[in-house]
Amino acid sequence: MNIKAVIIAACLAVATPVAAQSRGEVITPNFEHAIPNIPGKSVVAVVVDYAPGGASRPHTHAKSAFIYAYVVAGAVESQVNDGAKRVYRAGQSFYELPGAHHAVSRNASATEPAKLLAVFVVDTDDKALTTPDK
Repeated sequence: MNIKAVIIAACLAVATPVAAQSRGEVITPNFEHAIPNIPGKSVVAVVVDYAPGGASRPHTHAKSAFIYAYVVAGAVESQVNDGAKRVYRAGQSFYELPGAHHAVSRNASATEPAKLLAVFVVDTDDKALTTPDK
């Protein structure tokens, strides 16, 4: 399976339950590219748009995925693994280590939208970038 199919499958795995639950999150693939000087690795980016009060379901990221997250607009509250909840505002960034559990990822505002760019460095063969908690 090529990386584009992996991205689409991962986005659908996250977006479909969200749409069904109206949690206020839309995930859009932004880009993907194999890293030519690191065989077996790819860089993948998705944009996460949160409606006011919107949230992602708690989830775990691929065991190979190092993630760099940049808040494009608004404010996003995040909690990774057992860390403290923290609010990141437009222009701020954070990272997640491979296999991280994302307990909280949500718009920190009930009245304004928020936008997050998530960039994954991941094994090209990983089938799912994100797996929602059961």
